Amino acid sequence: MSTAATIWPCVFEGQRFAVLGLGQNGLPAAQTLRSMGAFVVAWDDDAAKRDAAIGAGLALAKPSEVDRLDALVLSPGIPHHLPEPHPEAAAALARDVPILSDAELLFRAVRAAGSRARFAGITGTNGKSTTTALLAHIIAAAGVPVAAGGNLGPASLALPLLPDDGIYVLEMSSYMLERIATMRFDAGAMLNITKDHLDRHGSMAGYIAAKAAIFAGQIDTDTAVVGVDDEASCALAARLATGPGRLVRISGHRKADIFADQRIVIDHFGPIVDLSTAPALRGTHNAQNAAAAAALALALGIDRAIIPGAMAGFPGLPHRQKRVATVAGIDFIDDSKATNADAAARALDSFPRVVWIAGGIGKEGGIGSLAPWFDRIDHALLIGRDAAAFGDTLAAGGVSFEIVETLDRAVPTAFAHARREGVPTVLLSPAGASFDQFANYAARGDRFAELAQSLTCPAECA
Repeated sequence: MSTAATIWPCVFEGQRFAVLGLGQNGLPAAQTLRSMGAFVVAWDDDAAKRDAAIGAGLALAKPSEVDRLDALVLSPGIPHHLPEPHPEAAAALARDVPILSDAELLFRAVRAAGSRARFAGITGTNGKSTTTALLAHIIAAAGVPVAAGGNLGPASLALPLLPDDGIYVLEMSSYMLERIATMRFDAGAMLNITKDHLDRHGSMAGYIAAKAAIFAGQIDTDTAVVGVDDEASCALAARLATGPGRLVRISGHRKADIFADQRIVIDHFGPIVDLSTAPALRGTHNAQNAAAAAALALALGIDRAIIPGAMAGFPGLPHRQKRVATVAGIDFIDDSKATNADAAARALDSFPRVVWIAGGIGKEGGIGSLAPWFDRIDHALLIGRDAAAFGDTLAAGGVSFEIVETLDRAVPTAFAHARREGVPTVLLSPAGASFDQFANYAARGDRFAELAQSLTCPAECA
């Protein structure tokens, strides 16, 4: 999402960069750096990606083969420390070549171009993408030039140059945050912290430290937004209470500076938005996301009166609790992005009674953690490789289910059951990866939508 873009000047003329990893982030980063006047070499261990780089007119070379480099731009998924550094990253560190994310270089480019555009950064274990998209949607509704990307996509360096009144909204993963140096966020948010990526960061403390870099370099005019719905984030908020930025605590269900109470997001001035008007923001987790987006928007000077209408019109993100069809009064919800039990729990918590479509390649621990939400499942249709294992867990929990193997069978079966039993929602929230039957979770969600939209209402319900 972007508006009011201008063309990049040659802000990196005379500088030398190597880009390692030519996927979603790396290839656009290399192309943009070259357009900014830099000398750029590109490399990927995958020969097909190297061929794509050649087709884009980029020079290929291993970074270690280049005499002088100002920085190595390393794609987020490639490690430079743990669990084991990529050989080219290790070589760069041995030569004291800085390893940076493309978000860092976007920040430098904006400042070198003379733009005073502001930066909002959003991190956390869960909810980053929705909050990033929601904040950008609010800013756009206010008529302010905005560009959103980063971990959400598009890549940071694929974003346009914004004017002085523009705002960049970046989803920042821990992998990106551990590679920033001078970048400063005028408004930064840490939504929540739960155990994740410990192989990459070495420990929970290392993971938290990487995430906390979202607040690095803030000054007294900046704002730090921190969720307080988990212990680790509460501890971080306590450390940030003395500044330098202004601390705003947010919550999806408990009292804070900005919090949700019975689906009303409020602050010390009173109500901000009634989330019952925002169908794309169901559930406690989205209440926290909405509180964070409101806090960031207000910190960035967005008119408070803009927020309710913008949230009500927020379309949501694909494959994240998105309603894709309503047939005979039954809503079909695509939550294909829920590839593990934790993500499926957030969806089940958002609907009081569902026909649940689940399965695929289950994660470690299976779906036993979903037991607190089993009473919301009227019936389950199980697909994919681990359908039988999911069924064993549901049977032990007294949940009605059947194994139907494929999504093509699951959707019409779910529709028939929902009509017969008066269940208002068919929910695809698989709690498993998609690779046994689909190219990715998006392909699975797209097929679900296609099947739901092809359903016809029988004569008696037309």
